[in-house]
Amino acid sequence: MELIKGIKERRSIRKFLEQKVPREVIKEIVDAARFAPSWKNTQTARYIVIDSAEKIAEIAEESCMANFAYNSKVVANAPAVVVITYVKGIAGFDSDGTPSTKKGGGWQMFDAGIAAQTFCLAAHEKGLGTVIMGYFDEDEIKNVIDVPENQEVAAVIPIGYPNIEPQAPVRKETAEIITFI
Repeated sequence: MELIKGIKERRSIRKFLEQKVPREVIKEIVDAARFAPSWKNTQTARYIVIDSAEKIAEIAEESCMANFAYNSKVVANAPAVVVITYVKGIAGFDSDGTPSTKKGGGWQMFDAGIAAQTFCLAAHEKGLGTVIMGYFDEDEIKNVIDVPENQEVAAVIPIGYPNIEPQAPVRKETAEIITFI
C-alpha cells in the first residue's frame, strides 16, 4: 500500500467481524510500530494485547470506559484490545529527571500518540480496523490488567477485521490549516 493512500483511507472502525486476530499478525503490527519516532529515540511506548474474551469483557465494563456506554459496547465486540502505555519519566526529561523543555512530560503522550497512529496505520495495511480511544478510567483498567508500576496508560485500541466501511469524515481544507511565514 502506498503511504499517502493508507493515511487517507484509514478510518476509525468501531464494528468488527467475529473473527480472532492471529497473535502473529499483531506481532507484525507491533514490529512495524516500534519504528515510530520518539523523544531522543527512547522508545517508551509499550503494547499490552488483550485477546482473552474474559479479559476483554472486563475491560469493556463501563467503569473501565469511564462510564461511557458506547465505548464499552465497541470494546466488548472487539476480538482484541491493545492498551498502549508509556514508560514514565523518560520522554521529555533529562537523565536526572528534570524536564528538558517547557513541555516537560507532555512529550510522553506525544510519543504515545505517534506510536498509536503508527500502530493503526500498520493494522490498516494488514486489513484490520482500529479506533484510538482516549475516554477510559486508567485506575479501573489497572485493576483488570497488569500494567507495570513505571507505566501509564495512553490509549485503548480495539482491533479486528472491519464489519463496516465508514465514509471519510469531512476534513478542513489545506488552506484552513496551513500558514507560511
